Amino acid sequence: MLAIKSLSKSFSGPRAKTVLRDISFDLAAGDYVAVMGESGIGKSTLLNLVAGLDRPDSGQVLFDGTDLCTLGDDALTLVRRKHMGFVFQAFHILPYLTVAQNVALPLALNGIGKKPMRARVGALLDSVKLGERGESMPHELSGGEMQRVAIARALVHKPRLVFADEPTGNLDPESASDVLALLRECVKGEGAAGILVTHSSAAARTTDRIYVLGQDGLRPA
Repeated sequence: MLAIKSLSKSFSGPRAKTVLRDISFDLAAGDYVAVMGESGIGKSTLLNLVAGLDRPDSGQVLFDGTDLCTLGDDALTLVRRKHMGFVFQAFHILPYLTVAQNVALPLALNGIGKKPMRARVGALLDSVKLGERGESMPHELSGGEMQRVAIARALVHKPRLVFADEPTGNLDPESASDVLALLRECVKGEGAAGILVTHSSAAARTTDRIYVLGQDGLRPA
């Protein structure tokens, strides 16, 4: 499904540096992998390149054989909207929408009708154990519950690729453990491929395999 070939990325300016150099790996449907590394090593940069949120200096990001690096911004937006889901450390839940409305956003953007939208949102909220909280507002939720909403929103449109960037960074240990188990269960249950970026060994162990990003590139743990 996904083939990363020789990705490199540098930043210019007063503190110019090469962040990523010659990074390659493959991801098949059903794979769930972790990318670990020290803070500032380039984990989030790698995720942004793979998701088409940033452009590499060189290399390819092949999704079903199409190099995302060659697509224009509008085409990349459509690919992300239809085929990718994102879970972030900061939740990014819209405070003026209910839980159900937040989860429904990707479906609305993809033009899904109201009846199938309600059914899918209900199913996802049940799967993340928030079936009774659809009409709740975000300020009524705990941090762990908000991250579960974010997981449901990331998966509601049945993306083929799921990206999670330090999804437990703002959670207490018990909530973090619950969210990690739920994220794995949902990604695998939906048949998606997932990349978890983390500095936590415990979080990384919930995936199928672990890569470590360092100054010498990306290597299996």
